[in-house]
Parts: sequence; C-alpha cells; structure tokens
Amino acid sequence: MKAISARRNTLYGLLFALPWIVGFLAFTAYPIFASLYYSFTEYVGIGTPKWIGSGNYYNLFRDDLFWTSLYNTLYYVCLAVPIGFVIGLGLALLLNMDLKEIGVYRTLVYLPYVLPAVAVSFIWLWMLNPYFGLLNLFLNTVFHIQGPGWFSDPKWAKPAFVMLAQWGAGGSAVIFLSAIKDVPRELLESAEIDGAGWWTKFSKIIIPMISPVILYHIITALFGGFQIFTTAYIATNGGPANSTLFYVLYLYRNAFQYSKMGYASAMAWILFVLVLIITLIIFKTSARWVFYRGG
Repeated sequence: MKAISARRNTLYGLLFALPWIVGFLAFTAYPIFASLYYSFTEYVGIGTPKWIGSGNYYNLFRDDLFWTSLYNTLYYVCLAVPIGFVIGLGLALLLNMDLKEIGVYRTLVYLPYVLPAVAVSFIWLWMLNPYFGLLNLFLNTVFHIQGPGWFSDPKWAKPAFVMLAQWGAGGSAVIFLSAIKDVPRELLESAEIDGAGWWTKFSKIIIPMISPVILYHIITALFGGFQIFTTAYIATNGGPANSTLFYVLYLYRNAFQYSKMGYASAMAWILFVLVLIITLIIFKTSARWVFYRGG
C-alpha cells in the first residue's frame, strides 16, 4: 500500500513538473547540444548543416578579429571586475553608516542599477560626448584639461566601457550591504574593546565574514563581463577601429550578420570552456580565503 502511494506521489510530482521539464528540454538542453553539433559544421541557419569537423575551430584560431575580440574582452574583464568590486564594497560600507536619511541614499545608489542597458548606453553616450559631454566639461572647467574622445578614440574607448560598467555598482553594493549587516555585532564590539581600529575590524572580521558573498560577486561579475554586448552594440558597435569589438559582439556578427551559425557556435563553446576553466580555478583557490560560518 505504501509502495503504491509512493508511486502515485512520484507520478503526480512528475506531472506537475512536466511543463518545466518540456521547457527545459526544448529551450535549454536541445539548443546546447545543437550548438555543439553546429560548431563542427558549416551552417547558415537554414538548410542542412555540412559537417566539416574541427574546421571552424581551426579557422577561429587563424582569425585576427577573434583574437582582437578576445583581447578586448579580457581587457574589460580584468579592469571592470576588480574596480567594480572595490566600488561596490566601498558604497556598501558608506551605506552601512548610521544616518537619519540613509534610506534615501540607499535608494539613490541602487536606482541606476535597475535602468535598462539601452537607456544607460544613451546616457553615457551623452555624458562622454567629446564636445559637450558632462565629463569633458567638468575636466575643462575644473582642471583646465582637454578631455579625450572616449567612445570615438581607440585608446579611450575600452576605459570608457570600464567606467560605464560601474554605473550599476549599486546592485553589488546592496548585496555587500546585506552581508555586512549579517556580521555578528559582538565580534566587532569585542574587537573595538580590544583596541582594534577600523582597518583591523574591516580586514580581519568583515572581509572574512562576507567572503562567501565576495566569491559570489566575483563569479557573477566574471560571467557578466565576458558577456558584454548591449552597451557595446549601441554605443560603438565595435568601433572605433575594432577597439570595442568584444567577444559576444563578434559572435553576434558571425551568427546574425554573416550567417555563419557554425562559426558562431564554435565561438560560443570556446567562450564556455574559457569561463568554465576560470571559474574552476576560482572555486579551487577559494578554500584558502572563503570562510563559511558553521562549516
């Protein structure tokens, strides 16, 4: 009787989960394995794919634009992720201050994070305009410096995107703030009684206690950095002189502008393997610096 009841419950559970299972197989599992197959074919999106083995991967490693896009993306990730971490954590510490109007400040800091990427791109196109942008106007008025061309200058285009990435630092700041609020106050009070300064409390108590959240931030920021697309597509579309031709933007061009779906699928799998390796290295080394309470 119990066995029949258990089988019935299992059947009911599968029936309730069936819509998700079908959706997962149709819209997640199938595209993953299909793209792996297409990466070994010459495929334009319609018709029958032509098997070419490792031809797409061979051609990619001989493609100068592939290496340019990879370099641009790594440049962006190596700057945007650590700078974003410092700014996000710094904002979280400021937002943790005991002020009467702190709720207003937290709202203002978080507000830019919820703006659509399209709107953010146009805002920064205006702010970084070399002729009438706010930043160059500020540099000229306060420091009497002629500002650079930013998005129109190959030397300054990537740093401009690094700055643009910090627009959403309020999102990570709120997460860090939540983690800081969860640090046991008795630890901070005991350290203060023992004469510990703010830096000692920050480096020896706060950082270790929020280290799991730091790990989460690093992983998600890496994923977002390697997938930069919308802002680059709108602001520069890869220019000037391919200085902002990021990896996913070049993948998009191959797939939907050049109709080279097989080539784009190979790019997608190379990106997947690269991010997977970096993530595994981070997780492997995290045991040295991530502290889990109760673990």
